[in-house]
Amino acid sequence: MDSVYFGLIGFLLIAGIYSFIVDHSPLSRHTLSTAMNEERRQWMRAVAARPVRIMDTQIIAGLQSGIAFFASTALLGIGAAFTILTALETIMLAMADLPLLAHTSRTQWEMISLGLLVIYAYAFFKFGWAYRLTNYSAVLLGAAAERDNPEAALAACGRAAEMNLVAGRQFNRGMRTLFFSIGYLALIAGPVAQISTTLLIVGILAYRQFASPALKALEPR
Repeated sequence: MDSVYFGLIGFLLIAGIYSFIVDHSPLSRHTLSTAMNEERRQWMRAVAARPVRIMDTQIIAGLQSGIAFFASTALLGIGAAFTILTALETIMLAMADLPLLAHTSRTQWEMISLGLLVIYAYAFFKFGWAYRLTNYSAVLLGAAAERDNPEAALAACGRAAEMNLVAGRQFNRGMRTLFFSIGYLALIAGPVAQISTTLLIVGILAYRQFASPALKALEPR
């Protein structure tokens, strides 16, 4: 029982520390997400000078489609977690023959299902808000003045850029939550497996944010 709570506390600490580093610490200035934020601003500055903005509205529509997909995925996760919670006896009986899961206690199964329910619900709200903010960004883009009034167009596109940045941050947090749900699910094999898997996920996410080829592709040439 105590070891299960040890795994849960370890998971929360690891996820919380990583999230603080990439979102709020001085190191956050060197992440892939921050580099892409500048590209979003540059995109909107370019929009202000374009006579036709059909391509830009198509890009926003593509972003919305991606956000909607992951919002649907989070909803499916909520349903799966609720199913586990309501069918614990059946699941425990089915897993009893698997050596790795034979000793998984009812408490672990309950914590897995309840925890995943909270995690996927949080991710869904993040994706839902990101979708709404992307809508707002499209509205602000549509309200931008034509290029014959460059100052007004640039100001409006600047507002659209900032709205798009907020949407991007919400989407990134939703994605991060989905990734961490894999680490949480490892509680099924015990707290050591949970913490180890969570650390592995942090390593992968940190590599993507601080040292990936995607980040290097954004460096000035």
